[in-house]
Amino acid sequence: MAKRERVGGTDESTLVSIITINYNQAEVTRQFLESAKNLTYPAYEIIVVDNGSVEPFANTVDVNQYPHLRYIRSEVNLGFTGGNNLGMQEAQGNYFFIVNNDTELSPTILEDLLKPFAGRPDIGVVCPKIKFYESPQLLQYAGYSPINMYTGTATAIGSNQTDNGQFDEPHATNFAHGCAMMIRRTVVEQVGRFAERFFLYYEELDWSQRIRNAGYLIYYQPAASILHKESMSVGQHSPLKTYYLTRNRILFMRRHCSVFQRMVFYSFFTFCILPKHMASYLLTGQLTHAKAFMRGTFWNLRSASVSPV
Repeated sequence: MAKRERVGGTDESTLVSIITINYNQAEVTRQFLESAKNLTYPAYEIIVVDNGSVEPFANTVDVNQYPHLRYIRSEVNLGFTGGNNLGMQEAQGNYFFIVNNDTELSPTILEDLLKPFAGRPDIGVVCPKIKFYESPQLLQYAGYSPINMYTGTATAIGSNQTDNGQFDEPHATNFAHGCAMMIRRTVVEQVGRFAERFFLYYEELDWSQRIRNAGYLIYYQPAASILHKESMSVGQHSPLKTYYLTRNRILFMRRHCSVFQRMVFYSFFTFCILPKHMASYLLTGQLTHAKAFMRGTFWNLRSASVSPV
């Protein structure tokens, strides 16, 4: 059973469930687990969801050398959404720290992420400052700007800027980042888990929107930081990424826009986004990306439902 929070905040008996996914990346996940050995917060468990990897993670890495580890094997790839949902289903903590396996944890990250929750029942999610592993002076995330409900675009604050301390003030922000986010168990119980139909990409924007709609804040905590080996799972320029980014951008807008906003977005997508992307892919010979883009678009024409699951 999860250990209970003391009223008004957290203490070192509050159990945190660290949830991460392995998908054919045993060495990357092993490095993540090694970084977790330096955590200074005492009450945590690490749940590794082996998400349909061809070679089971436990066959490659000795899981017994990590005393905080709970290993869960799924025989099929459930995606980012389903894999994390499985981890949350099995988690015992009062807080869930959902974090990519291609990250390196700083020793005090759990304490630093827990601090904003203390005495603030309105905070539902806390995210750290995210920097690039290969260029740790460069920022990836320092919060999110609002999404444009007519174009379906949202921009990470500070993205690719040199970290000179300009984003060192904690604040409420619009969206969490799927790379690293801590959420209260009670918020998940109220709002629900990730919408599994997203599978990959835009799922954290959808979840953040639902959490904010329920009256909670998404909070950026720069005292906590993490290094991210970005896009290792599907690749920077993968057609799979093109497919899901296209598909789920439209799906997000279908789920969260007003009728008028959807009509504007559909027009913008049809007459601006689609021809621009197709021309770019075709002129550069990226036929697989062109096909992935169109498949992502037509998926929404075939799928009438925008249900929460």
